[in-house]
Amino acid sequence: MKLISANWKMNITPSQTKEYIIKFLPLIEDVKDREILLCVPYTSLCIASEMLKGTNVKLGAQNVYYEQKGAFTGEISVSMLKDLGVSYVIVGHSERRWIFGEDDEAVNKKLVACLDGGLRPILCVGERLDEREAGLTYKVIETQIRIALSSLENYTDMIDIAYEPVWAIGSGNPATPEDAQAVHRFIKNVLEDLNKNYQGMTRVVYGGSVNVHNAGEFMKMPDVDGLLVGGASLDPKTFSQIVKSF
Repeated sequence: MKLISANWKMNITPSQTKEYIIKFLPLIEDVKDREILLCVPYTSLCIASEMLKGTNVKLGAQNVYYEQKGAFTGEISVSMLKDLGVSYVIVGHSERRWIFGEDDEAVNKKLVACLDGGLRPILCVGERLDEREAGLTYKVIETQIRIALSSLENYTDMIDIAYEPVWAIGSGNPATPEDAQAVHRFIKNVLEDLNKNYQGMTRVVYGGSVNVHNAGEFMKMPDVDGLLVGGASLDPKTFSQIVKSF
């Protein structure tokens, strides 16, 4: 089943979350053939969890820490998210990597913690503009995947991977659907090399300036298994149109 996820980033307050969900749910209530996911800020998880119970929309967090508990001021554990009804969590988003300095080893620890604790991670990978211009796209992405999945053997259908070219995020200049297809196919080839039991079970979704006008074109590509939508997901009507764009 295809995955269409919203990533609100550091936007939308708890009261605005309530207004959003009230408007959003009637717009997509009849959609049954794809997974719909809202990845909201920590402060909105409680209200979103209550409002999404019994609906066709799942709840995700935007980050998690890999320790179970302890003196880690400001961090959130897998068990805390699980207790709130969270089922997905974004791991290794480029903004976490490049703004907050998270490296591939930390991403690996988070993936292990998620899988051990029963959360489904969405692993983000992607190259910066200078890496793209230097012809390093595939090398960067393969390195990110191999380190992130090191020590993980039977991940197959327990994680999703989001290809998010850093140069496209928030820029208004997305990758072309054909470029996305080529990278998605490469990612699946890497997964097949890493895990002989892979068999195409790990979804690879595209993120990076996705909007209502291009979402359907991305979803026509054979190896694009869904979308991770940033700015265009902040409006419930627009995001509902993206959900139903294919």
